[in-house]
Amino acid sequence: MEIIRQLFKHYLYLIAIFFIGRLSLFIWQFDRFSQVNESYWLSFVYGLKMDTIMALALLFPMLFLLTLSPKFLSKLVDKLIAYYYLIVLMLVVYVESATFPFFAQYDVRPNYLFVEYLEHIKEVSAMLIADYKLALLLTFVAMFVVAKLYLKNIKGRFLSSFELSYIKRVALLVPLLLIFVIGIRSSFGHRPANISDALYSSNRVLNEVTKNSLYSVLYAVYANKYESSVKGYGSMPINDAIDRVKQRLNIQSNHSHYVFNRTVKTNFPQKNSKNLVIFIQESVGAQFVESVGGEAGITPNFNKLSNEGLLFTDAYSNGTRSIRGLAGLVAGNFSVPGKGVLKRNKSQQDFFTMASLLKSEDYETVFLYGGESRFDNMKSWFSGNGFDRIIEQTDFIDPQYVGSWGVSDEDLVIRSNQEFKEYYKNNQKFSAVMFSTSNHAPFDYPEDKIELVEGVEVKSVKNAIKYADHAIGKFIKLARQEDYYKDTIFVIVADHDVRVYGDDLVPVNRFHIPALILGGDITPEKYEKIATQPDILATSLDLIGIDKLSYPIQGHSIFSDKKQNIALMQFNDYYALRQDNKVAVIRPGKEASTFAYQDEKLNPIEHDMELEQDALAFILTLDHLYNNNLHR
Repeated sequence: MEIIRQLFKHYLYLIAIFFIGRLSLFIWQFDRFSQVNESYWLSFVYGLKMDTIMALALLFPMLFLLTLSPKFLSKLVDKLIAYYYLIVLMLVVYVESATFPFFAQYDVRPNYLFVEYLEHIKEVSAMLIADYKLALLLTFVAMFVVAKLYLKNIKGRFLSSFELSYIKRVALLVPLLLIFVIGIRSSFGHRPANISDALYSSNRVLNEVTKNSLYSVLYAVYANKYESSVKGYGSMPINDAIDRVKQRLNIQSNHSHYVFNRTVKTNFPQKNSKNLVIFIQESVGAQFVESVGGEAGITPNFNKLSNEGLLFTDAYSNGTRSIRGLAGLVAGNFSVPGKGVLKRNKSQQDFFTMASLLKSEDYETVFLYGGESRFDNMKSWFSGNGFDRIIEQTDFIDPQYVGSWGVSDEDLVIRSNQEFKEYYKNNQKFSAVMFSTSNHAPFDYPEDKIELVEGVEVKSVKNAIKYADHAIGKFIKLARQEDYYKDTIFVIVADHDVRVYGDDLVPVNRFHIPALILGGDITPEKYEKIATQPDILATSLDLIGIDKLSYPIQGHSIFSDKKQNIALMQFNDYYALRQDNKVAVIRPGKEASTFAYQDEKLNPIEHDMELEQDALAFILTLDHLYNNNLHR
């Protein structure tokens, strides 16, 4: 029948585009999974399931219009279906084409981040135009070619479907609808197939190849908005989960309701507590910092300063996004499943931060950012949770340099130094968070300020980091010339690595970040055990010398005997719980796995059920804390 023929034909068109996209990604990334002990060709078998789900979902409106529309509307319906399908084709071609630059940047297919970035057209457009000109051009060429081919025979394409009587078309709806439902469910089990059905391999990259990009984006949006973000990980009684987390972190709360809140004694009591400045570096992974095991020649200032303060040689970020790092360094919590807390409704007020904590100690608190603080909802989150002032791009008068993401890091440190001088002059204790911008694609920075790294492009991550390092050196030099320096603790730490990628389910080595604490009378030393961003915040608060601070930070000062050798890392919707050199990885819809972390790789070992259950407990607990407003 003509209706079946048309639906099948248009189904095949979509399958063909999905197949071409998958095949291209397969060929591009082949070296990263060619040695796995699995049948990598199964990527196309499981991938066909993902593609069928997406294709049939997109064809649903066509099914109903072709079977239920009366014949006298046939010409109108013909046009409606034709142009609807054209829009579908353009969407599919666009997302498949966008997969390649997105994968190059984030090492995954498009996900919820793909949608989130659409909120920031100015910044993202600048990055795309600067770094992905060819990809953009090829995308538009592909869309143009496909549109032209489709429009060539668009007129009257579906009119012959209406030659069948209305009763027969309606009768045809039932069996076709059944086929569509079976195809979209792609499962006869209790639950329909979902994105986890693509995760058949222990090689993460092969799983990404198997996915469908449009399905990945839409599923992420749906899961984030309508489903519990922890639904697919597993279950356990929440009190058991909380107890497991408290035991793993070695936290004994003295509060019956706020489960991690406790009163902590300082190891460095001060008659007059010190000021606190946390200078967060955008996208500086340990791989670029020689003093923590990275490449030489990129961060000379940080390397020099490493000999003058407390250096964390094995520190780890919460996740792969700035909002995860900010939550860890400013609020002291691990990554909440789903959307980051900076962008969630329940965390815009009365959410614990270092500012809300220190406000009771008469500190003035300020967030200084060279870009637009509306990005990632930072302005709302900081201003709603204790920060007295926000200084952003529009507040800089006659900056020396302005790039795509805001004023230069030098402009930031000069303005910050002025603000801290003023606070000190007025006998006002202060706590501050500074957040750099230079090390972000398209890597805009004043090129004449540094000796460029040999063998790389001028606008490259290494040169951008070298400039950021130059600004760090300038900031500490300026601060040391001022009276406030001796009374201030300075933290220099990254939010995350520039690009977290790798073949492991969770590339742990790409979560390794530099962290350094300077100032006051800190004795130079190296802390070589595992540390997290919440640990770094707790250590900083310990060093400013206020006794008996009460807080819910999910970590400890490294000077506390309660400190554990543990880290929790989020990679998209995967979590890795590391205890010493053993790592449990948990992901939605799949059995947890245990690995030994050796030579910066995850090597499969027998299940550690306790560690895997604790990983689940962390996810459930973090979700529970947010949903019940317990981050206090």
